[in-house]
Amino acid sequence: MALTNLVLTVAGVSDVVLLLRSDVKQSASIFKRNVKHIRRWLEEESATSSKVMEKSTAKELESKVPPKDIPKEDKH
Repeated sequence: MALTNLVLTVAGVSDVVLLLRSDVKQSASIFKRNVKHIRRWLEEESATSSKVMEKSTAKELESKVPPKDIPKEDKH
């Protein structure tokens, strides 16, 4: 009886270890794939934001030109 319990325990523990190893490997591969996607998204976002910043700085420089002769209101 004790030998049977020992064999069943060893078999159960080894099954759990094998399942966890494969689960860890699968989770690691999914994690790596997700990191690649997130990195690609961040690179695309930074590229578009830099383009937007270039356009906005050009517009800001144009808008910072002081307007000519703005009439002042008379205060009585």
